[in-house]
Amino acid sequence: MDRHSRWVQFLKVLLPLAAITLLSTMFLLSRSVETNVSVPFSREAIDERLADQAVTRPRYNGVTSKGEEIQVEARRATQGDEGDAPTGSEISGRLGLSGGGVITLESNAGSIRPDKGTVTFVGDVVITSADGMRVTTDLLNTSLDEIRGDTPGQVDGTSPIGAFTAGRMRFGTVKNDGPVHILFTDGVKLIYEPMKAER
Repeated sequence: MDRHSRWVQFLKVLLPLAAITLLSTMFLLSRSVETNVSVPFSREAIDERLADQAVTRPRYNGVTSKGEEIQVEARRATQGDEGDAPTGSEISGRLGLSGGGVITLESNAGSIRPDKGTVTFVGDVVITSADGMRVTTDLLNTSLDEIRGDTPGQVDGTSPIGAFTAGRMRFGTVKNDGPVHILFTDGVKLIYEPMKAER
């Protein structure tokens, strides 16, 4: 047997032994895996979310029969107890009118009921329109099927012609194919500002 053959025979034994040694060293020196990993939520928070069936950032998008867009979103929504309506926090809405205008709605809380086709905005409700009107109230009921809403209580607001208050407000179409109107009733008081109106 020549020298080359002896080297081949020697390497056939040496190389597998070296590979086994390297592999065993890797496993022996590797760090143990941490199996006791902490979850970034407390047990109480997890139980609360499971009990409330909370949903983060729920969003509703719809289109009326006239092609008007209705969007409603909440920061967080919960199903509530049995028999109670679902509630949400920091609810906002956007009503895209067929004529190109936009009405935006914001409130601290409320409820979205797609099954009944309604949205209720509660607490520090702010209603703004594209023509510069801003109205505040405590409660606003709106529809998901059409551009329509009403406030059962007092409203305060500002407009391009001055500041005003009213006992109630409602918006919607007077005729089926007509434009959306905002109507104030039950003792309307307007502080007319001519200089503001002329701008």
